[in-house]
Amino acid sequence: MSLRPTVDFLLYDWLDAPSLSARERFADHSRETFDAVLDTCERIAREKYAPFNRVVDTQEPHFDGERVILPQATHDAQKAYAASGMLSAAQDYDVGGMQLPYTVEAAANAFFAMASVSIGSGMLTTGNANLLMVHGTEAQKQVFALNEFSGRFSGTMCLSEPQAGSSLSDVATRAVPDGPDFQNDPLGPRYRLKGNKMWISAGEHELTDNIIHLVLAKIPDENGRLVPGTRGISLFIVPKKLVNTKGELTGERNDVALAGLNHKCGWRGTTNTLLNFGEGKYPVNGEAGAVGYLVGQPGKGLHCMFHMMNEARIGVGMAATMLGMAGYHASLDYAKNRPQGRPMGPAGKDPAQPPVRIIEHADVKRMLLAQKSYCEGALALELYCARLVDEQHTADAATADDARLLLEVLTPIAKSWPSEWCLEANSLAIQIHGGYGYTRDFPVEQYWRDNRLNMIHEGTHGIQAMDLLGRKVLMEGGKGLSLLAGRINATIERAIQQPELAAHANALGQALAQVGAATKAAWATGEPTDALANAVPYLQAFGHTVLAWIWLDVALAAQVAPASAARAGRLAAMRFFFHYELPKIGAWLQVVSSRDQTCAALPEEAF
Repeated sequence: MSLRPTVDFLLYDWLDAPSLSARERFADHSRETFDAVLDTCERIAREKYAPFNRVVDTQEPHFDGERVILPQATHDAQKAYAASGMLSAAQDYDVGGMQLPYTVEAAANAFFAMASVSIGSGMLTTGNANLLMVHGTEAQKQVFALNEFSGRFSGTMCLSEPQAGSSLSDVATRAVPDGPDFQNDPLGPRYRLKGNKMWISAGEHELTDNIIHLVLAKIPDENGRLVPGTRGISLFIVPKKLVNTKGELTGERNDVALAGLNHKCGWRGTTNTLLNFGEGKYPVNGEAGAVGYLVGQPGKGLHCMFHMMNEARIGVGMAATMLGMAGYHASLDYAKNRPQGRPMGPAGKDPAQPPVRIIEHADVKRMLLAQKSYCEGALALELYCARLVDEQHTADAATADDARLLLEVLTPIAKSWPSEWCLEANSLAIQIHGGYGYTRDFPVEQYWRDNRLNMIHEGTHGIQAMDLLGRKVLMEGGKGLSLLAGRINATIERAIQQPELAAHANALGQALAQVGAATKAAWATGEPTDALANAVPYLQAFGHTVLAWIWLDVALAAQVAPASAARAGRLAAMRFFFHYELPKIGAWLQVVSSRDQTCAALPEEAF
């Protein structure tokens, strides 16, 4: 079974990606060039990634005392990906990019995530470089970003610390000016950093000539104290190896040391590290302290870093989606080939009859349809968000601003919904395999382990839920939520004209009204502690409503397609989601609307 027909349908029949070629930035592109990119990425994923997914799971990164060792397959995959030009696919021609729509770039990267998510396909490197292209100086773009786009350097994001985790207010890494001339360094104001960063993916390896760390740290005040909260956080470029203004390695190692590798249940092919900055293991000019170059303004680091964080959140959502899709494809293949059990007739089962394939059992079909509805719906959501990125960058001012606000509201959903429900898809894939599912003879247990990380990557459900209910639905007077409701209502108005879809349109309208009422009820007292006590159930209900909308919109495109098995499958997945999933929102929104304090009020000694 191939992913390509689903990608083609969503890109071309639903999102009409070729229409983007009418815009000046994409004028050189057409469906032919988009197909060529998809063909190339599909081939590299098939040849360089998929065959080695189990290899990178079993041959974990290890440190030999001097360097981190990775399987040769990881080196080969990284080189092939860099050579494809995908690291800079959306960038301008004059910096070596393709000026490819982000919608197509996201679709193309889906092949790599499905083939082997933990080999990696440069998400952090691209995000790091994209941030510098927006917030960096010209020298920082030339020396660091362009070398990342070429694949010569790779990138990381260094936020969490051992004592702080997701609480960035408690960042304790310090950055002090490096000498009296620190402001005059051509690569940016130069500082010395000291501190520790935890959970840094791709923080140490030999895959590229250099690793460019983007590090959050605080600049002490005149009394040497760190400013409390996030206001004092600044952002710094800290290369593993020092470079000159031409991007050439100087031969001197920066004071960044590997303190240890973290061994996770999944994503084992990606190094995950604890890094010590400025401990003195690699002194620069005889002095301890990692040399870092300020990005943007002092105290504005979190603002800059959100550019990368939001991009990474959508990337994590896509990774979760494609891991779910990989499990779906594997379990579908298994179900079509595994004979077991006999159908129940009026007289019971006839043991004289040969066993049927398990796909003929209703409950297995239920589990397959659930996976299909979760994973294909999530892929549609991620590509819709990617299309909003293109709107934000290339549409007229009003449309671009609408896209910006819609992305603000949808980003917590794009990250968290696939992380929860495509993980559930992986669990169902194991269930379909029966006892074989949790053995290493089949890939589905690895897909589950890999996907379990995505509920935590780039912010837990709790963090995303508080962002959604505490900020995103309220921002700019609720304009983003109103815009989303407008999009949903437009789909409802189209679908209600179709007899086959009218009931689903009405169900979606009722769900949207429930979400709106619950939002108001949650904030009725004006107390954040009341509203946010049940932020995660709100996120779940909101996400299910969004996915129902996505499926109804996809169904409208599917309805006008010629009759085929694929068309029947898409419409069945839509019906499944409306019949089996959307009704769940009532229970979630009940505790939100009543501002239920069962969880929040329970004293810790009662646990």
